[in-house]
Amino acid sequence: MSARDVILARVRVALHDVPSDETPEDVPVPRDYLPAHAPDDPAALTDLLAENLADYRAHVHRCTPAELPATIAGLLRRSGSATVGVPADLPPGWLAEAGDVRQITDSPALTARELDAVDCVVTGCALAIAETGTIVLDAGPGQGRRVLTLVPDHHVCVVLAPRQVVASVPRALPRLDPGRPQTWISGPSATSDIELDRVEGVHGPRLLDVVIVTEA
Repeated sequence: MSARDVILARVRVALHDVPSDETPEDVPVPRDYLPAHAPDDPAALTDLLAENLADYRAHVHRCTPAELPATIAGLLRRSGSATVGVPADLPPGWLAEAGDVRQITDSPALTARELDAVDCVVTGCALAIAETGTIVLDAGPGQGRRVLTLVPDHHVCVVLAPRQVVASVPRALPRLDPGRPQTWISGPSATSDIELDRVEGVHGPRLLDVVIVTEA
């Protein structure tokens, strides 16, 4: 018998007493674990998110809604960006102070090769997870396609706090649609596969700037 045959035989033995018409929904699964370890305090969650993002080598910036256009413009100038990729539905005010930076609107016609020539991309997000320092995108409003944030070397991602900040992964999952194309980001793209030497920018942006906008 092959290893596959052995595994399938064990599965059949384990399921021998399960009624044929039973579905996973018929068997309740106890979920008595803590859904989060962080306190449900919006300010504390935002601070924890900023701390963990920085621990993953993301650059964290905090501002008010009124300061957001100037903050983004400053990041574009600092990185020397001449072009910026934007989702078609990015709030127009976010780049109001971007000056002469050429905006390239995302569309299905925009190829990965063309995106590779774009200096930076600015997007929003679906939510952010404080305990893991993770940004989640799902191609929703202000986010564009997955390829938009995976090809350019610099990603500026805006998080609206506190409404987009959750404590933990168990708190995040019910707010996400599993049918949408999700991208989970914890810091700039990096790998240490070769001799444990950290190399950034292998699978996505080399530079990640996260702007946390405190709405209230």
